Amino acid sequence: MNGILIPRGRALAGVLLAVTGLVLFTPGCSIRRMAVKKLGDALAQSGTTFSSDDDPELVRDALPFALKLMESLLAESPKHPGLLYATASGFTQYAYAFVQQDADEREEESFAAAEALRVRARRLYLRARNYGLRGLETAHGDFEKSLRANPKQAASLAQKPDVPLLFWTAAAWGAAISVSKDNPDLIADVPIVEALIDRALALNEAYDGGAIHAFLITYEMGRRSTAGDPVARARKHFDRAMELGRNTSASPLVSYAEAVCIQKQDRAGFETLLKQALAIDADAAPEKRLANLIAQRRARWLLQRTDDLFAAPEPANQK
Repeated sequence: MNGILIPRGRALAGVLLAVTGLVLFTPGCSIRRMAVKKLGDALAQSGTTFSSDDDPELVRDALPFALKLMESLLAESPKHPGLLYATASGFTQYAYAFVQQDADEREEESFAAAEALRVRARRLYLRARNYGLRGLETAHGDFEKSLRANPKQAASLAQKPDVPLLFWTAAAWGAAISVSKDNPDLIADVPIVEALIDRALALNEAYDGGAIHAFLITYEMGRRSTAGDPVARARKHFDRAMELGRNTSASPLVSYAEAVCIQKQDRAGFETLLKQALAIDADAAPEKRLANLIAQRRARWLLQRTDDLFAAPEPANQK
């Protein structure tokens, strides 16, 4: 998953402080609404903030405040599309980078602790999904109801400006399902995730430097609604993600190694891809620095588990 979406820049920081003061301490409804709209507009136009940061732990500590601030602003302006987008994407990325990854790393030490973290990750993903759906409903009324009734037909109504919300809603929903294998109600929502991500792909495959293709590398390996070889489909998305990302993103390399190489028991390919991910210079593309550092953290963790993930080769016949 690429970049963490929160406000950036010295000018925006000034707006943040000033508007937060107005929101918290001004009783007049019209002034409060105007203040929220001003900050919401700034958030919508700010792009990524911490995406160029070189300290993931600093970002981990800072994100909760930013996300809760966004939620407090949405309480004042519940249909602000910029705030809904920033909140949906922010919660999704926080849950993936700093909760689900922690769960995976803790599992060997304590299965119970890992499961507790996955429960938390699921709640955060579902919170993100709900903000994404609210954002889509600002342009398409009763979108969630229509989506649940006929996913493909509802998704077909979305247009190119909806792609960011389509992507983050699908990513959050899909991630919630991935950590909820024992939840049949969530698993039943798989066709909805497919409808959202397929529509996003059809509308703008190049979104965020190939983020949709990067998501689909993993997704295709579990897709049951499409005939053909899932490895071939995953490889096609991998190649396109690398092309659109100009070979500066570690995430597609890690995703393909984890989703495809492990399943195919291709140890050599697994190690090659992860070492390639680690060789990427995080400083070469500052706008991707944080995302690359997070992906490289997972690459190192996966490499440490290589012997556990791959069957030991059979010993050669001895004469």
